[in-house]
Amino acid sequence: MSHSEKRLITAEDLYNIALVSDPQISPDGQHVIFGVTRVDRKTEKKYTNLWLVGTDGQNAARQFTYGDHNDTHPRWSPDGRSIAFLSNRKDEKQMQLYIIPFHGGEARPVSKMEGSFAGFVWSPDGRTFATQFRKKDPAASEREKDEQKKKLGVVSRHITSLNYKGDGAGYLPEEKWHIWTIDAASGEATQLTEGDKFDETQPQWTPDGRSLIFISNRDPQPDINWDQTELYRIPVKGSAIPVRGSAIPAEGGEMEMIPSLEGRKFNHTISPDGSWIAYMGRKQKGHWYQNDCLYVVPTSGGKPRHLTEGIDLHLSIVTLTDVGSGTAQTPPTWSKDGRTLYTMATEKGNQPLLAFSTAAAAPGYERIIDEPGLVGSFSLDDAQEKVAYLWGDMNGPAQVRVRDLGSGETKTLTDFNQALLAEIETGNIEEVWFKSQDGTDLHGWIMTPPGFDPNKKYPSVLEIHGGPQTQYGRAFFHELHLLAAQGYVVYWSNPRGSQGYGEAFAGAIYNRWGTVDFADVMAWADYVEKLPYIDTKRMGVTGGSYGGYMTTLIIGKTHRFKAAVAQRVVSNFISFYGSSDMNIGAEYLFGAEKAPWDDLENYWRQSPIAYIGNAKTPTLLIHSEHDFRCDKEQGEQVFVALRKLGVDSELILFPEESHGLSRAGRTDRRIERLSHMIRWFETYLK
Repeated sequence: MSHSEKRLITAEDLYNIALVSDPQISPDGQHVIFGVTRVDRKTEKKYTNLWLVGTDGQNAARQFTYGDHNDTHPRWSPDGRSIAFLSNRKDEKQMQLYIIPFHGGEARPVSKMEGSFAGFVWSPDGRTFATQFRKKDPAASEREKDEQKKKLGVVSRHITSLNYKGDGAGYLPEEKWHIWTIDAASGEATQLTEGDKFDETQPQWTPDGRSLIFISNRDPQPDINWDQTELYRIPVKGSAIPVRGSAIPAEGGEMEMIPSLEGRKFNHTISPDGSWIAYMGRKQKGHWYQNDCLYVVPTSGGKPRHLTEGIDLHLSIVTLTDVGSGTAQTPPTWSKDGRTLYTMATEKGNQPLLAFSTAAAAPGYERIIDEPGLVGSFSLDDAQEKVAYLWGDMNGPAQVRVRDLGSGETKTLTDFNQALLAEIETGNIEEVWFKSQDGTDLHGWIMTPPGFDPNKKYPSVLEIHGGPQTQYGRAFFHELHLLAAQGYVVYWSNPRGSQGYGEAFAGAIYNRWGTVDFADVMAWADYVEKLPYIDTKRMGVTGGSYGGYMTTLIIGKTHRFKAAVAQRVVSNFISFYGSSDMNIGAEYLFGAEKAPWDDLENYWRQSPIAYIGNAKTPTLLIHSEHDFRCDKEQGEQVFVALRKLGVDSELILFPEESHGLSRAGRTDRRIERLSHMIRWFETYLK
């Protein structure tokens, strides 16, 4: 297609973008199974089916499961003859575990359980699954039936824990997550842990198949001391334990804690010889800005070895995009000889795949995949000759790739969205390193509109990311392209507080929000303002979550921008405390050492609402009604203040949507959100 025949990107293109997820390579390394999510425009529902592709790259990917439902979390059996997955094909509201033969045949339901699954793992012999499962509260089920008869809705909610709601999940049931096993042949389900106070999560089999190692927070107040998670072991076979409300006698011995370094642990895996556990953690409790680090501890317990000591890398992936699949991060993966752990990192706009040495005498790491772009998740074949992985960059949403670990030869195995993107003319993106006012090196990008003429003057929009401990990176971002297609120069950066540039960089705003980060954002606007093609009288600003915090702070501290769109904002740390699903976790995110009633001035000084009396910038507020991360009252406070001050302002509320509307909300609402942004900037910048 010639340059002149191409079109501009539209908000409605969100309906046509397919999202690829969770690539799992077969044990023999010959195939990859993965998910593809699509939108049904008539019903606004999203469906995920499984697809299959050969690693030789000779044939196009083919659809493996069909139907208007969600097939997710595909996992090969140890012998490679079957694929297990979760699906709601029989009941839209209930996922169950299924097995489908690789060489053909119908999917067979394995489980018949009422409640929620959080993944599963095959046992080494392929006969049993371990799963993290939360039963549906029997009393709640009876209440639902009664409420449906009366059609009067919920009468009340009885809340006894601070962990009573979750953004995107709504109000949480009183039932806890527990560890279960499910027989792959009969579907017989056995509950191994029980109780109504503690969650047990992320079960992993020991290589001999005799035990499961999982994570739990057994602190007397787990909802307050939320980051006190520890490793536990439970035998899968042994003396029975009483199980409340289970029709099947539970098997398994007593659970025991594996002594280790105190603090949060997550994403653990067990070495092939069963002697070590690798896990992710942080050096200190409660410090959210700190790097996620890699540790190994003997399975018998003891002092862990910190494999990333002295290596200033964040080993979790936190790069933002609005066309991501939501695939969970792959836990550290052991090499067959136990000498290496493969894991990903967030680093200067990229997400590389790294290999860390487990040898005490020779620590360090090697870069396995280190190109401009993002490794989204990965899996290794049994021989560990190949790695299949999600790969995305600024050219488009993620695809499935495979890499030969010996030769380094890389093949892209899928081409989803390529025909769509070939129709679209996009603007050019320039990568920039610049300095803040105090000389700090900062990283940003500038996108010019399609058909850009350097002799013209353009309006501009500054985009500020959420988090703040995330990063903009080398990812395709629909919203940025859409704004550029409207004729704006769009620019975005990673100010201090962002991840990917070292722990000190991320921690620079800890209990200092709105200081050096504000200076960095202003330095970026200063840099762009000096470009010859920028119309300095037509500069706009927008951002969501932490970006909404910064946008709200900006309108109270400067009048340089002619229009603002503040989204899912944090405006008042005093009322944010307790209204967020993070509950008192807001202390850790914010960095305050005390609760607001003991530190009122500190909370107020860092709150944008404290400066709102100076605002004059026309501002559109966008918030979701079911945003449990940043409650809509945070946006409402700003809207009321602006109207009281006589500032041009509007408030757009989206029913039923959560904090993640812009990334994962219902597509028509995502489009409506974008249309309001475009309308607002058209009004004040053009």
